Amino acid sequence: MKQKRVRYFDYSLLFIVIFLICFGLVMLYSTSSYNGEVKFDDAAYYLKRQLRATLLGFVCMFVVTRIDYHFWKHFWLLAYLMALGLCVLVMFVGTEANGSKRWLDLKVISFQPSELAKLAIIVFLAVIISNAPKAMGNFRSLVKVILLALPMVGVVAIENLSTAVIILGISVALVFVSSPKYLQFILVAGGIAAAGAAFLLVSLLDKELLYRIERIKIWLEPENYEKGYQTLQGLYAIGSGGLFGKGLGASMQKLGFVPEAQNDMIFSIICEELGLFGAVCVILLFLLMIWRFMVIASNAADLYGALLVTGIMAHVAIQVILNIAVVTNTIPNTGISLPFISYGGTSVLFLMAEMGLALSVSRGIQFEEEPEKAALGRTL
Repeated sequence: MKQKRVRYFDYSLLFIVIFLICFGLVMLYSTSSYNGEVKFDDAAYYLKRQLRATLLGFVCMFVVTRIDYHFWKHFWLLAYLMALGLCVLVMFVGTEANGSKRWLDLKVISFQPSELAKLAIIVFLAVIISNAPKAMGNFRSLVKVILLALPMVGVVAIENLSTAVIILGISVALVFVSSPKYLQFILVAGGIAAAGAAFLLVSLLDKELLYRIERIKIWLEPENYEKGYQTLQGLYAIGSGGLFGKGLGASMQKLGFVPEAQNDMIFSIICEELGLFGAVCVILLFLLMIWRFMVIASNAADLYGALLVTGIMAHVAIQVILNIAVVTNTIPNTGISLPFISYGGTSVLFLMAEMGLALSVSRGIQFEEEPEKAALGRTL
């Protein structure tokens, strides 16, 4: 008896993305309306800018979804070199904000090359590993793959250490899932940790390191430093939210107490307005998203597709963990946004492109269905 092949599409992931985006826009308006009114005489200033980027992101997501994900296999090296070149360029002609250069001013929009770097490294490593999957059992091959990713990590680290950590985390995740020998992976991970320690030691004379050491001191004793003000106010917001929060729009800490609350600290306002219940719901949504990534990756038509989705899953998971850890002062403040929710046009645009890529991989999944069941489904 012949079985009919049925194409699959992960609507669950699509609905989760749409819900997170809509929730993010609501929370962004609630969080940023005060700052928008004070700074730009427009309470919806940040919402309008984010909405434009989000609409462009939706267009990008649906276009990428309709394109066979194998198409991007032809641009793996170009994507890597372009992202690397733009990250180098931003060091010389980038726009400085909050003491660091992370943006390229393209007149019409401001573009953050490090966001492109995250997507580029996923495609780059997915192609390299999928072209020689059996070689990943060799220790030298594992080291070579990590070494290929290090130039991107190093350049981005100069601009934004937290983004470099995410890119390195993506690289390690892809190497881990492709390596059949865990001992080799542990050795490579140990080597990476040693290299990171060496990087910090070599940078002892660098002013940037002194800045990072100061961040660690602020993390340990935020009440003793002026720059610990944002962290303390964020913790006050979380603590005052209680179980069910003060209500949507009722936050006090967003009224200038938490600086730039619509950016990295937006999770603290979610806790204040929606309480522990709202915070847990947001975390559960991200867990559901990660679960859908796992389903798509485990059923992908080929290794290349599985690695693409694994890289995207690692990106989202690492960024969510780091953001919540920073807001709750579990780790030093690193300037990491909360995916789909924090303010940032470049971030949401490339995140939506990644979602389109994951959905494109899901379209390549095929299940076998018996003819009788298919006929019954049509009848019903």
